[in-house]
Amino acid sequence: MNRLANPLAPRGLALPEKTSQIKVWVREARGLDGDVVVSVTELVCRKDGCPDIETVIGIMRPGEKIETIRIHKAIADVTSRDLPQG
Repeated sequence: MNRLANPLAPRGLALPEKTSQIKVWVREARGLDGDVVVSVTELVCRKDGCPDIETVIGIMRPGEKIETIRIHKAIADVTSRDLPQG
């Protein structure tokens, strides 16, 4: 585990575009309407047993509990194949 990772360090110039692309993939894979909010966040974990960096996707449907998808990769490394279908 990398204990020196800085969670506030910039991840590169392509991050906003990649985040937007991941949101599109999630909407397409889940058939989400426009009233559903999709958030994409990259987190650093310092606990034993968890990945150093993970991408956390939140799907927020009105009136429902937030659905969370965790991908054990940095946002820059996520592909559409990493997303669970359905």
